Amino acid sequence: MGSPDYSWNALWRVSAAGFRANLIPGFFLWLIGIGIVLTYYFINSSRPFFDWIIEAKKTHGYFYSFLSTGFFGGLIPFLFLWASGKIKREMMFSSGLFFVFYWAARGTEVDAFYRLQGFLFGNEPDLPTIATKVFIDQFVYCVFWAAPVTAVFYGWKDYGFSCSLFIQKTTKRSFLFEVARLLLSTWLVWIPATAIIYTLPSALQVPLFSLTLCFFVLLVSVFSKDEASGSGKQQ
Repeated sequence: MGSPDYSWNALWRVSAAGFRANLIPGFFLWLIGIGIVLTYYFINSSRPFFDWIIEAKKTHGYFYSFLSTGFFGGLIPFLFLWASGKIKREMMFSSGLFFVFYWAARGTEVDAFYRLQGFLFGNEPDLPTIATKVFIDQFVYCVFWAAPVTAVFYGWKDYGFSCSLFIQKTTKRSFLFEVARLLLSTWLVWIPATAIIYTLPSALQVPLFSLTLCFFVLLVSVFSKDEASGSGKQQ
C-alpha cells in the first residue's frame, strides 16, 4: 500500500467532493436561515416566540449556549448517525459523549466569540458590520483556531480516542491537509450561513447557529456516504 497522497491535486479532489456533498445541504440551510430572519423582522405575530428565546438566552447566558449547542449540534446528529448505522456499536457510548460535550464546549466558545465580535464591531445589521464579522469569523477565527481544533478532536475520535495512536499516525503534512480540507469543503455553506446569523440580534445568533449546525450535520450525513463528510464543521 502506498503512502497517503497529500498533494494539492489530492486536496482539490477531496475538497471538491466535500463541496458537492455540502451544496444541497447548504441550499436548504440558507433557505431555513433566511426564513427565520424574515420571520423575525417582518411577521409581528412571531415576536413573542423570539422574545422568549431572547429572554432565555439573556437569563442563562453561556449555560444556554452549552445546552443548546450540545443538544442541537451534538445529541441530535449523534442519534441520527447511530440509528443509520454510521457509528459502531462498541463506540456508541464514547461517541455519544464526544458529540454532546465537544459541540457543547464549542457552542460556549462560539458564544464568547460572537460577543467579542459585537464588542469590537457593534451589532448593527448593516452590510459593513456583517461583512467584517463574516471575514473575521471565516478567515481568521476558523483558519487559525476552529478548523485546527476540529481536526485535532475529530482525528482523536477517528483513532478510537487514543492520543498515542493519533500522535503516531498524524504528521504535520497530514494535519495541515485535514485543516485545509475542512475549510475548503465547508466554506460554501458557512460563509452565507454566518452572514445570515449576523443579521439577527446578538441574543438570537447562538440559537440560529445551533439550529444551523444541527441541520448541517444531519443533511450532510444524508447526502454523504460516510460520517466523515458530515463532521467537517469548523465553527
